[in-house]
Amino acid sequence: MTRFGLPAVLVAAMLVALPLQAAEVAGVRIDDRAKAGNSDLVLNGAGVRTRIFFKVYVGALYLPKKTNSAAAIIDSKEPRRVALHMMRDLDADSLFGALLEGLKNNHGEADLAKLKPDTDQFERIMRAIGNAKTGDVIGIDLSSDGISVSFNGQARGSVASEAFAKALLRVWLGEKPADSDLKRAMLGG
Repeated sequence: MTRFGLPAVLVAAMLVALPLQAAEVAGVRIDDRAKAGNSDLVLNGAGVRTRIFFKVYVGALYLPKKTNSAAAIIDSKEPRRVALHMMRDLDADSLFGALLEGLKNNHGEADLAKLKPDTDQFERIMRAIGNAKTGDVIGIDLSSDGISVSFNGQARGSVASEAFAKALLRVWLGEKPADSDLKRAMLGG
């Protein structure tokens, strides 16, 4: 018996039955765990991406273990995941355009030229997804093998380039992130 009169087994069962939700960000429920391939990941942090005054998506960052070091996350060879929970409808041009802008803000022309074939492949994947609606989730799994993109849990394509995986992470975690408040939140701050 616990000090509240409940058997310890009942207390343990109640704890196990709790939902696996770690947080609610701007009304969006964010799971506390994710799986990238065969790897179990934990939520490092999540926040809202705003553009002008509009809430665009809740971005969640999952890692094998928590850290607040953007450089360590970008340079890691371990699996990582960025989940974008859409808070508004976006067409493919707007979504890819914003990601491309983030790449341009964090890389020089020479780096962008080297990344062009990978960026073009990523663009084809994102355009094939088409329009994203409120409530849709775009998952981007990143590893030393490159990236894999899913849309509402369905695999949509991959880019086999570790350099591109690092470059894409800089959109959110680089020196000039798409949204500095989102970066801080993804780093657990």
